[in-house]
This record gives sequence, structure tokens and C-alpha cells, in this order.
Amino acid sequence: MKTRHDDSESIEAEHRLYEAIVSLKSVEEAKQFFEDLCTPTERQAMSDRWRVVEPVKQEIPYRTIYEQTGVSVTTIGRVARCLSLGTGGYNLVYERLKRKTHADKRKTYDSNSEKGPPER
Repeated sequence: MKTRHDDSESIEAEHRLYEAIVSLKSVEEAKQFFEDLCTPTERQAMSDRWRVVEPVKQEIPYRTIYEQTGVSVTTIGRVARCLSLGTGGYNLVYERLKRKTHADKRKTYDSNSEKGPPER
């Protein structure tokens, strides 16, 4: 495993990586970037972690989450620990996406409501 050096060059490189991620404008762009940046195993690990955020937040037992997703209990525990003791990143993005999904559903409902009842 590579030894991590927390020198100013490494810190700057990490900062530039975050700036690159923030510059992405669509899911398709993000997919292209992460396919180039990460190995399939790395992408799967990140996907597994994100996949269990919601059931952990819903306090579903770890064993049940494992049975439903195949994600290891160790990974589920790590995500749960970050949700409660981490820097808040999971919670920030989860809540933001939850609000966006709610707003998108509302727009769809409002759009359909304006059309009136379906014609017969």
C-alpha cells in the first residue's frame, strides 16, 4: 500500500481532485470521470457504501441490510459510524438528494395536475 504524505503538494492535489468533482455537470459526466479515475472495484466499494446509507438511516438491522443488498456487515457498520460520528458528508448529500427527489416528484405532480383529468 502506498504511504500517504500529508505535505502541501498532496494536500493541493487532493483539493484539485475535489474541485474536479465539483465541476461535473451531470450524472453522465460523473460516470465518465469516475470510470477513468477509479478501478471497477473502487467504484463498487463506493457504490456499496452509498447504497446502504438510506437503510442505515432508517435503522434497519445490519443483518437485514446485508441480506437485502449483499453489502458486508463491516461496510454497513463503517457507513453507520460515519453517519453518526463522521464529518457530515453522507448526511449532507443524502438530505440534499432527498429534497431534490421530493421537489422533482412535486414538479411532476404539479405538471400533471395542470393538465387536468385524463380524457376518456
